[in-house]
Amino acid sequence: MKPTMLYAVIMLVAIVLMTSFGITLSPTEPIAVSAAAAPNTLYVCPAASSVWDTLANGLGQFTRPIIIGFIFVLMLLVFSWCWALYQNLLKDKFMRDAFKTSWGLTKLYFWGIVIVLMLILTPNYFRSVRVDGMNAPQILCESNSPGARAVPAESVHTGH
Repeated sequence: MKPTMLYAVIMLVAIVLMTSFGITLSPTEPIAVSAAAAPNTLYVCPAASSVWDTLANGLGQFTRPIIIGFIFVLMLLVFSWCWALYQNLLKDKFMRDAFKTSWGLTKLYFWGIVIVLMLILTPNYFRSVRVDGMNAPQILCESNSPGARAVPAESVHTGH
């Protein structure tokens, strides 16, 4: 295994373990909420806008054309695989070269989808909420996150 691949696997495993067991690099004191209000309380933080969020919002406006484009390419890919299979059945022997283009297009298609989804669906996309009485964009966070505020659960709405 190449060193960069090994590094990527180790980092991925470390991230999964840290998030699974709640390990943080910079813990802060959690917000104290009364026992009566705790079941109906959510914690929100201001959404720090970054280049990725701006890019995701820009691409998010073109979600429908992007999906149509991916479906169009998928149908072309299916025809490419069917044509390669037809060529093999016609000659009644397996020719590896007939599938070379289809396999290359399949890999390109897969990584294209992965990259576009990563650009459109940033982590803040899934945590974004609207809070009654607040105009700034907010995200759900933990009670010990920097800048966290305790708000009643009924004032928090999903949506973008």
